[in-house]
Amino acid sequence: MPEVEVTAEPGAHDLTVECVINAARERVFNAHIDADVLPRWWGPRFLTVTVERLEARKGGMWRFIHHDGEGNAYAFSGVFHECLPAERIIRTWEFEGMPGHVLLETVTFEDLPDGRTLLRSQSVFQSVADRDGMLALGVVEGGKQMWERLEQYLAQTG
Repeated sequence: MPEVEVTAEPGAHDLTVECVINAARERVFNAHIDADVLPRWWGPRFLTVTVERLEARKGGMWRFIHHDGEGNAYAFSGVFHECLPAERIIRTWEFEGMPGHVLLETVTFEDLPDGRTLLRSQSVFQSVADRDGMLALGVVEGGKQMWERLEQYLAQTG
């Protein structure tokens, strides 16, 4: 199971998640930008995801739809502002069920000894209330499950 550390300072607009993934940086990065691979690990275990659009380049659009076991769908979308191979992804996020609450996410990928990767995701919300609302919805636990699923997928496809 990957090591995950979450930082959410009281009163701040941001949320930072650091996770050590037992796989090479290039593989971890590529799993984030491959529309065929992403559904195999993205999101918490109780949801599946459909990648409707994934244009991993500056100005490219993305849209993922999460599905639960009861037939409900939850769509998220945004725009890539930067996509540097095996280094950094910067993109916006918006839950389509609550339009107008956009966050900016920066994901970085750093080499660690023994072929592991430090994945760092910093999300900056428009307000403390938006950030705290996401925390209340269980984003931390869902994120831990997602990174565990990513590491398992990468181990299986070695």
